Amino acid sequence: MPSKNISQEFLEAQQIREGIIVLKNNALRAILMISSLNFALRSEKEQSAIIYQFQSFLNSLDFTCQIIVQSRKLNITAYVDKLTEKAEKQKNELLKNQTINYREFIKELIKKGSIMSKTFFVVVPYTIIEAQGGISPSQLIKETKIPKLTEETFQRCKTQLWHRMEFLALGLRRCGLQSIPLTTSEIIEYFWTLHHLKEAETGYYPQIPSELKQ
Repeated sequence: MPSKNISQEFLEAQQIREGIIVLKNNALRAILMISSLNFALRSEKEQSAIIYQFQSFLNSLDFTCQIIVQSRKLNITAYVDKLTEKAEKQKNELLKNQTINYREFIKELIKKGSIMSKTFFVVVPYTIIEAQGGISPSQLIKETKIPKLTEETFQRCKTQLWHRMEFLALGLRRCGLQSIPLTTSEIIEYFWTLHHLKEAETGYYPQIPSELKQ
């Protein structure tokens, strides 16, 4: 009998397919990656308009969603490697030394102060019980029996979940924000980076089987 990874017992997800996360209670989740805007550089009038649009967007939602902000050190490993490669190929000794010195300057700059990047996500939920009886998410807490997730039910719930994502994308677009749904492989990488942050920051990512990249 194959051994089971103990860490899997602490994960709420049991499956990721077709860009959808299936939880252990058979509820579905999708993830939208959201662009950012520099609010501080906008005029006072523009800031007020953005706040008003975002407030209207939140008030228009009839379902819950989760906003996640992920911060990590900016990965410049590929850039540093490229500088090393250029230095090795440089025939002019002066330019070669300048390239090496610049590379070392960049490396020291990163050591002294971390350059952080922020990524924004919105997690969108949908459940089988909602599809069957139109029960609100707040009423789902009272449900103890896990509903069966057939292929037909999955596809029907997936369609409704995509409708919610389209609605969210439209509302966010009015606020000046762009959004894109994560694919199966991107969701897997996202969860992997949560538990392997140091490896992800140095540019290492796991190899994902081709059958999962859909």
